[in-house]
Amino acid sequence: MSEYRDSSSNNFLSLISGAFIGAAGLAWWLISEADKRKEEKKQKAMMYSSRIQDGSEAIDTNENIKDIEGDKLEQKVEELNSAIADVRRQLEELGQ
Repeated sequence: MSEYRDSSSNNFLSLISGAFIGAAGLAWWLISEADKRKEEKKQKAMMYSSRIQDGSEAIDTNENIKDIEGDKLEQKVEELNSAIADVRRQLEELGQ
């Protein structure tokens, strides 16, 4: 009978330790996936911010620029430069 008790207690301890190891593995996997997602978001944000700084994002969003010709193009460029100057002035005022 004592062999039966030893065997059942060993099985129980194996079951508990297996559950603990499984839970630890699952927690590690969830944390690593969260870190991967966080890193991907950070990289996307860095790429987006660099596109904003060099102005390529404005070019990408304005795909119909071919429709604007001659004087209309110059007028649009002047409007955009004016808007950029306004934003820079506002940022400088915030920085003071």
